[in-house]
Amino acid sequence: MAITDLYKALAYDTSMQMLQQDMLMNAYFHGSTVGANLRSMLLGKQPVKPLTNPFDEAITGKLRSDSATIRQNARNLKEAASMMGIAADAVATIKSTLEEMEALAKKIAENDLDYSATAKEEYDALRDKITSIVENTKYNGIALLDSSQWGTGQIDADGNVHIQSFLDGGFNVTFRPLDSVDWDGLKGEDLKDDPEGSLQDQLDLLSGYIGDTGTIEDIYSRRRDGLDYQAAGLESQADLLDQAVEARRQTPTLSMEEILLQLLFRYSGTVVDQTS
Repeated sequence: MAITDLYKALAYDTSMQMLQQDMLMNAYFHGSTVGANLRSMLLGKQPVKPLTNPFDEAITGKLRSDSATIRQNARNLKEAASMMGIAADAVATIKSTLEEMEALAKKIAENDLDYSATAKEEYDALRDKITSIVENTKYNGIALLDSSQWGTGQIDADGNVHIQSFLDGGFNVTFRPLDSVDWDGLKGEDLKDDPEGSLQDQLDLLSGYIGDTGTIEDIYSRRRDGLDYQAAGLESQADLLDQAVEARRQTPTLSMEEILLQLLFRYSGTVVDQTS
């Protein structure tokens, strides 16, 4: 099929335009100044831009140092809180085990359960569980309940662990020796009440131990919560110092809007999880 004169003219004009564009491109980009400048702009090495402003680093140095110190103190407080939390959980387990032993002894005392070798073995097994918890409750190798393992560089003979924090050199967290409790006085054979009164003696021992462990658990739990609260307060102080650092920079890494948003989100929460 023959093409018309209109199509011939269109093909000729298109080819001429493409030829002209090719000539212009060659003129600009093959050895010309324009081409060299464009290639340099796109492919050339960019000038080195310093990552920090020395003046900014100088005027914010004390603030940044204080912030780092406070954050370290907060980490130390969190570690102390973790130690207290482990001890509190262990004592809570001991208390719960004592309550199981008390329930078993009461059933025999009230004739809801006959004394037997099985009952004796169950009672003694619960007692052995308690002594195992006392011996093996540790934090990073530090025995928290067994004073026979104290007197080391990490915990002294009185159960004190020194926590390095604050300008005054730190403070101690103190643990109580539960290995000194007469756990061996809890005897399954006394549940048969022979001689008479031995079963009541067991109930009296259990009642006292339950009360004591409940008190210790409460002390540890309150201490843990207090340390966590102090650590959170120190982290807030460090965040405020970091924001002050940004506010004092001549060349801020954060805009004023971002600084204000960080302050706002600290109390209202953020949309994006930034903890991971």
